[in-house]
Amino acid sequence: MTKHGYRLGVDVGGTFTDLVLHDEVTGAQRVHKVSSTPDDPSRAIVEGLHQLCELARVGPADIRLVVHGTTVATNMVIERTGVRVGMLTTEGFRDVMHIGRKKRPYNFSHSQDVPWQRHPLVRRRDRLTVPERVTAPAGAVEVPLDTEAVRAAAQRFREEGVGGVAVCFLFSFLNPEHERRAAEILRAELPGTFVSASHEVVPLHREYERFSSTAMNVYVGPGTSRYLRNLQDSLATYGVASGVRLMTSSGGVVTASAAAELPVTLLMSGPAGGLLAGIQTGVDTGHRSVITLDVGGTSSDIGVAPDGELRMKHLLDTRIRDYQVMVPMADIETIGAGGGSIATVSGQGVLEVGPASAGATPGPVCYGRGGTEPTASDAAAVLGWLRPETFFGGRLPLRVEAARAAVKARIADPLGLSVPEAALGIHTVMTHTMAAAILQLSVRRGHDPRRFDLVAQGGAGPLFACSVGAEVGARRVVVPPHPGIASALGLLSTDLRYEYAASVWQSSGALDIGRLGTVLAGLADTATARLRADGLGPDETDLEFFADCRYAGQGYELRVRTIGPRVDDSWVAETVGRFHDLHEATYRSRFEQTEVQIVNIRVIGVGRMPRPPHLRVAPAPAGATPWPVAVIKSWFRYDDRPRLFETPVYQRADLAPGMRFTGPAIVEQPDTTTVVEPRFTGSVDDAGNLVLVREERG
Repeated sequence: MTKHGYRLGVDVGGTFTDLVLHDEVTGAQRVHKVSSTPDDPSRAIVEGLHQLCELARVGPADIRLVVHGTTVATNMVIERTGVRVGMLTTEGFRDVMHIGRKKRPYNFSHSQDVPWQRHPLVRRRDRLTVPERVTAPAGAVEVPLDTEAVRAAAQRFREEGVGGVAVCFLFSFLNPEHERRAAEILRAELPGTFVSASHEVVPLHREYERFSSTAMNVYVGPGTSRYLRNLQDSLATYGVASGVRLMTSSGGVVTASAAAELPVTLLMSGPAGGLLAGIQTGVDTGHRSVITLDVGGTSSDIGVAPDGELRMKHLLDTRIRDYQVMVPMADIETIGAGGGSIATVSGQGVLEVGPASAGATPGPVCYGRGGTEPTASDAAAVLGWLRPETFFGGRLPLRVEAARAAVKARIADPLGLSVPEAALGIHTVMTHTMAAAILQLSVRRGHDPRRFDLVAQGGAGPLFACSVGAEVGARRVVVPPHPGIASALGLLSTDLRYEYAASVWQSSGALDIGRLGTVLAGLADTATARLRADGLGPDETDLEFFADCRYAGQGYELRVRTIGPRVDDSWVAETVGRFHDLHEATYRSRFEQTEVQIVNIRVIGVGRMPRPPHLRVAPAPAGATPWPVAVIKSWFRYDDRPRLFETPVYQRADLAPGMRFTGPAIVEQPDTTTVVEPRFTGSVDDAGNLVLVREERG
């Protein structure tokens, strides 16, 4: 008899913690959802795992792998709860972190907030300098490192009580020896203190971005490491003996030890899982170009995947709360619009929704946990879209009258509207916010959203699926079988990925092929060694090669997929040709007579992990139609005015492939509720996805 092994995907959001248990033998999946515990996220994980194991009758020892998407590092940045950071830098360059790139939110304003100056990651008093100097272009030592000055700085950091130290020297990406020696001294003088050297975090040119990324790594490092230790200890105490792997911002996973070394790579951990799940949904439906809308309780994550491709942001666009972090991130935009987004009326009498959120505590008014301000979820309850007795699988009875009273007192009465008008207004504002973000992200990248499917995910995504899909003109709206736990499912649909990079500064007209080959081979060896250390053999791994290229005279690069690891004339021709093609696709222009500069080269080590099988659902008998479990009265906007409809309610579990129905309708399941608006037709495909198409209006 085959012994079953299981993999667990866990995504911790601001309001709910989602878990999915995957049977490696049968491919069966069990999903579960519990309220998050912001004071200690690991507590919700263990509580949810305990409940899920009981429901599935699985022993914790049978879980062979835990893959986790976390917002712990992100929350530290948003809430400004990271450690006090000290910085050791080259003499004369103390203020690189303050000056930045002189980019300001408003170029012509005389008075404005510059976030990295108003709330610096490293205060000026905590930025210390030491004599040392490495020069470009070869990394020659001009001024030796003063090791006694490093020890004196360590003493100063100890007296000031900093929680971590970033070592950031000029041109260390060309020669890291000074940084390496300084970090050794600091670790010896300050035992237990989190120390990061910039060549370990971002070994690339651009001093400000490298310094800022390293400071951010230190800022979130101690808290992230502590969280990972607590999580692993809690899981071990419960009986889970497997290791934990973490989703990174680039859509790959790494071991817990690697994540503890570079926690800055976790800043967009959770959203990346949702985008991967949406891409998989596109593969299942046969329409690979998708826009993902993952709406949680606090925020919405939006991604665009043309032809199913997971794209990375440009490294100069990778930031969090206006702090530059030059680490790989999937091309995802996060906005402050979620089910818990709070609705208010401004002093000018304008209805506003978000970005402030009720979160998990106290939550929306209808949750009955002490919330007093109306939210997007309260509006949905007032409109009759959420049934009190079935919400959250019946585990969270809603207090609709309390929500109605809050919407009336805080929104309807101040604006002189009826309660349904006010609730629809809240929903409409949220729709506009999400649609605007989708249009900006897609059109800015040169993509027409009318050629994409909109995949609605997250606990609140299907509430907005039809309205947002209609506004952006999406080809179809697709709601996957378990949209409320999409990010957790996405965690089980990726591979181990380790990225290594180096700045090489080569021009196509005068390439040092020998040096390029040596650097690329070294990166490949480093990536391979890391994968071997994780226990993966040659038949389980791959290497991917990239070059950051630009035309001579340009200030920014494009990331080009290339070949490797052998570098020769054919490698150069292939790389330069692909850059011309990518530049033309991005900017609609190419300059083949202009010299191409290869600024950085990259190697990604990929450790292949087994994917959940592509499951097909048995079709319904020919001509079968869904049977509603109830018919309720619900409000919808119809011909630009509120209208009350008799609305059938279906259980998602009762909808089989081949079934069709028309809106308005409500589709309920334990992890979410799908609102099918008037003029939409719903059907179920053979993968169990709910496909919603808007009728053409004459």
